[in-house]
Amino acid sequence: MKKIFQISLVLVLCSFSVNDTENSDIMNFPAPDEEVLLDLDEFAKESYSQLGVKDLFFKPYKLALQGYYKMLASGTLRNTKYLTVVDMTKSANVERMFIIDTEIWQVVHTSLVSHGMKTGGEFAQDFSNEESSHQSSLGFFTTGEVYNGKHDMSLKLDGHEPFNDNARKRGVVIHAAEYVSQDFIKSNGRLGRSYGCPALPFEGYDQIVNMIKDGSCFFIYYPEKDYLKKSKFINSSLISKLTCEGDLVK
Repeated sequence: MKKIFQISLVLVLCSFSVNDTENSDIMNFPAPDEEVLLDLDEFAKESYSQLGVKDLFFKPYKLALQGYYKMLASGTLRNTKYLTVVDMTKSANVERMFIIDTEIWQVVHTSLVSHGMKTGGEFAQDFSNEESSHQSSLGFFTTGEVYNGKHDMSLKLDGHEPFNDNARKRGVVIHAAEYVSQDFIKSNGRLGRSYGCPALPFEGYDQIVNMIKDGSCFFIYYPEKDYLKKSKFINSSLISKLTCEGDLVK
């Protein structure tokens, strides 16, 4: 049996470092309907075990939770149901975007996703927040409104860190593209690249946009030293008040 958690209130900030040593002691789930104070580090371990996929590595997931809860605490998120994690350490030729339903703590969609043409070839390595850089930006975004542009239906992004706060000005948006497909990989040896947008395949695109639009948390991860050192979202931790509501059958 797996527990389903619903966030009821985010309480306090406490010190945390992304270099903290992992604690090998795994806590037990609280009893159904028991309201408890739960350390985010421990909750990350527990919820990670029930995500339903192993392709999302623990470190970017844990950091994504870090930013998600801080955004939640500040009222930044309007769509609190979904948390999207893009792991730029992975090859562009594999699915590296993960959409997590935070009501059941399971990955409900995985997808190919592009990076900027000057960010790298098959593997990303260089990131920028500058206009005309043609590079991807790192950090925490919220999804904005849907609009029709040169890529037809697209989803705007708003960056919330100095590493990505030019996203809207740069026109960095989520859109579908023909070069984001297995057929393109087979023909070219790698996924196609964008001007910095996290472009997605056409297949399932409408469903993805309708899930994550209107203010959900969107996190692009890469272990770039300056970002990990300076990000306001991942250098403090939250203790959250959670309510356990029933069981989810395997």
